[in-house]
Amino acid sequence: MAHAHTEKDGNRHRLLAAFVVTTGFMVIEIAGGLISGSLALLADAGHMLTDAAALLMALLAVQFARRKPNARHTFGLLRLTTLAAFVNAMALLVITLLIVWEAIHRFMQPQPVAGGLMLGVAVAGLLANLLSFWLLHRGSEEKNLNVRAAALHVLGDLLGSVGAIVAALIVMYTGWTPIDPILSMLVSALVLRSAWALMKESLHELLEGAPAAIDADKLKRALTLGIAEVRNVHHIHLWQVGEKPVITLHVQVIPPRDHDALLHRIHAWLHEHYQIEHATVQMEFQRCENGDCDLMWGPPEHAPHHHHHHH
Repeated sequence: MAHAHTEKDGNRHRLLAAFVVTTGFMVIEIAGGLISGSLALLADAGHMLTDAAALLMALLAVQFARRKPNARHTFGLLRLTTLAAFVNAMALLVITLLIVWEAIHRFMQPQPVAGGLMLGVAVAGLLANLLSFWLLHRGSEEKNLNVRAAALHVLGDLLGSVGAIVAALIVMYTGWTPIDPILSMLVSALVLRSAWALMKESLHELLEGAPAAIDADKLKRALTLGIAEVRNVHHIHLWQVGEKPVITLHVQVIPPRDHDALLHRIHAWLHEHYQIEHATVQMEFQRCENGDCDLMWGPPEHAPHHHHHHH
């Protein structure tokens, strides 16, 4: 790779390579699972689908992060990846249910499983996962949430492939086919866990929840203590777009000699302590009346029709 490429491009190429490897082997696993009659392989393919989706989302995020915001989409299109994550999680829950349903069905009536073919495909899947993981891990010096999430997915998938290999060996040596649906359920449990986490996280972000790493009440207290001129912090709104936290807040301050310098210090403080690059700070000199400062939002200070200019 030429040195002209930025770190972001390196990430993109690694993600793309891992995506191609994972998707290719997912197709092989689905075919192998259908031909050999192995449910564990199909479950592992379902797990690989979660990987492929995670990688695709990471790719999209890198892609959209490069697009500049415009007047209609002032945040750019970073939320699309969050929405994609949510849809992905939903699809995974459905796949898991289907596999568990089929597994229960196969307990009642065991199906023949071609152990040799199953073993071959499972080993190939394991190698594909190792390759993806290696591709992603070369880029892990960049603390990119998406790349990290994708690498974690692939790691979980290694377990799925190992499960399929174990099932194949048991079928080959003992001929006990129920091990196949049993292990397919275990793999499904892995898929379910990652799907559930993904759903909670993406839903939280879609509902404008505060980033998990930041506690708004703590931030209020820390800012009041951290900067001498700040008397009170209220009307905090904190949310997250893509991986970036965004905050708006009102601060009541002692009237400073240099208004802009104080504002700059508050911005610098937020950036240093909370890695918040995008903050909108409204400074006020008089006390906030009616004690509604303690609430995130409260009754209007005077009458409802005076209130709209505050925001």
